[in-house]
Amino acid sequence: MTIFFATISYGQTKTNLLTIGKSEQLHSRILKEDRTINVYIPADYQLQDTISYPVIYVLDGGIEEDWLHIAGTVHFNTQPWIARFPRSIVVGIEGNTRRKDFTFPVDNIDFIEKEGFQKSSFPQYGGSEKYINFIEQELQPYINQKYRTTTKKTIIGESLAGLLTTEILLNRPYLFNDYIIVSPSLWWGEQILLKNAEQLLEQNLKKKVNVYVGAPNKEEDIKMFQEAESLYHVLKSNKDIHSVFDYMPEETHATVIHQAVYNAFKKLYPKTTYSP
Repeated sequence: MTIFFATISYGQTKTNLLTIGKSEQLHSRILKEDRTINVYIPADYQLQDTISYPVIYVLDGGIEEDWLHIAGTVHFNTQPWIARFPRSIVVGIEGNTRRKDFTFPVDNIDFIEKEGFQKSSFPQYGGSEKYINFIEQELQPYINQKYRTTTKKTIIGESLAGLLTTEILLNRPYLFNDYIIVSPSLWWGEQILLKNAEQLLEQNLKKKVNVYVGAPNKEEDIKMFQEAESLYHVLKSNKDIHSVFDYMPEETHATVIHQAVYNAFKKLYPKTTYSP
């Protein structure tokens, strides 16, 4: 009888679905494929129809990747009793073929084995230019047309996505205002992007930007740490860049992204509503 009545009680319980965003399919003529785009919208978006919102773009932005927890971090930081920065739209781009999308062309991939990878683990590579074109010419216009957006844009990338974020910063810095770069794979192409960073910034950067560079425990991968640190030294020497370097010895390459994004928001936006 206890089981019977418990079953009735549960059967009468009202259930409401919790929705924090939506998933959309965007066809890309540039990439010649459909891409899954996950979008978080502030809760009062529909009510305040005169307000426009900054947009935060998340590479590796699938449901099983980084979009969900970053959307939660944005939601937390934009609550009215915190208000570290304005309520924002969070756009996650699902990483279908990240090793192709996030790497630039190279003459050969012999260097991959020096980095501890098998060449076979990169069956496709060198597609970053098309992917950046997709972001600039298709994704950003789509988001701006469909949602009420401001001109304030942030991009977040870690590992190979951090490499792509760095490439955008150096080659097309006008695409975003804030760059959150975490544990970037600057080893790609035998550090050629890092080696040319100062020259590329001098050539392409025509406005002020904010850049956060985060790195996990250096004992795990000292070379990757040194590359991230070297990138920061290039950035901080440029008068148009407000740069932050964040070393997190308690994090690994696998765990760093969540803590790094939270830290980045704190360091790029140090004041909250109740800050002294």
